[in-house]
Amino acid sequence: MSSGSSSNFSSGSRAQRRTFEYGRTHVVKPKGKHQATIVWLHGLGDNGSSWSQLLEMLPLPNIKWICPTAPTRPIALFGGFPSTAWFDVGDLSEDAPADLEGLDSSAAHVANLLSTEPAEIKLGVGGFSMGAAISLYSATCCVHGKYSNGDPYLVDISAAVGLSGWLPCAKDLQNKLRVSQEAVKRAQTMPLLLCHGKVDDVVIYKHGEKSAQALEASGFSNMTFKSYKGLGHYTIPEEMEDVCRWLSVNLGLEGTRS
Repeated sequence: MSSGSSSNFSSGSRAQRRTFEYGRTHVVKPKGKHQATIVWLHGLGDNGSSWSQLLEMLPLPNIKWICPTAPTRPIALFGGFPSTAWFDVGDLSEDAPADLEGLDSSAAHVANLLSTEPAEIKLGVGGFSMGAAISLYSATCCVHGKYSNGDPYLVDISAAVGLSGWLPCAKDLQNKLRVSQEAVKRAQTMPLLLCHGKVDDVVIYKHGEKSAQALEASGFSNMTFKSYKGLGHYTIPEEMEDVCRWLSVNLGLEGTRS
């Protein structure tokens, strides 16, 4: 199942409103009892289809996967050449200048996709590389209760996963969350899983490690950071097995097939 959609997103002045045209959304229906829905986000230059095929093969029959495709936009990293991307980026690291409008737009797109799920279904977000960046950014917006532009974040995320990624706006996170005792409490209970290959030559391992440290320093005490020797900028069965185990535990999945 797939569909296209667009999102009007305003950041700051209404006169500067931009429309991001999202590509096709691929949905993998649960094979067993539907207990959780996870939006899974692809990396730079990819699309939702490739990940939906991998996720469909995982032994997680109670999860519905929603795999959207990012808008095609000019990317600073590619000298302005257009690519599918969740936000503009000049450098794949936690220190890079943040495209807040792009980050907020994609985080809002994820929240919109989750907002129509039944009330009893647990909601999650995950992703690879740039998709992991949006996954982690969405988790911080959920904990903070709002996007960077001040709009309220209205979805309750139960778990977030980031593979081979980084945390945008890492430097500002601690100060952002400290303003509210409620946000501090939410950060302590939000389950996060970060996985990174030691020999990643695209998003360097130290950026994943620094992002995990920034999350921990900001009060995300229910966080797991796993590293993999010899792993580059891709995923391997061992890593996906770890993701499956972690999701089963943190989402309380029954693991029975119908």
